[in-house]
Amino acid sequence: MAIAVGDRIPDVQVMTYGADGPTPVGTLEALGSGKVVLFAVPGAFTPTCSDYHLPSYLIRNDELRAKGVDTIACISVNDPFVMHAWGESQRVGDQVLLLADGNGEFTAAIGLEMDGSGFGLGTRSQRYAAVIEDGVVTTLHVEPGAGLSVSAADAILETL
Repeated sequence: MAIAVGDRIPDVQVMTYGADGPTPVGTLEALGSGKVVLFAVPGAFTPTCSDYHLPSYLIRNDELRAKGVDTIACISVNDPFVMHAWGESQRVGDQVLLLADGNGEFTAAIGLEMDGSGFGLGTRSQRYAAVIEDGVVTTLHVEPGAGLSVSAADAILETL
């Protein structure tokens, strides 16, 4: 069953990429304090993710922060090396915390897996955006199909 508004996020180990390379971090440590916008993409370097989804959060970063967002995070079922390279190519800097859910454990724990095997992607995350306040989901927008209608930064700004 998928995570829902009012649910606490599970504490699952994911990876970030820092000065010393890949670094494990618990999702409660990364996402469990303050107001967090978490958005998930099916894959780094994929067209919609690279051309629209992530850039929407970079473009609207200041507006999201002005609405009280402490952390903007992006998670994908990719390894930390790919997420790091994607962040560099997108010039993310410290605007968005990139989280690598390489084994898909967080994605499975919240019940938002997607079967991308028809595209050669294997199991990935559905595209979604959530607002999490002190570890509890207060808003959840899961894309109803292909495309980007409810999980881009503009849609989240409307809910804040």
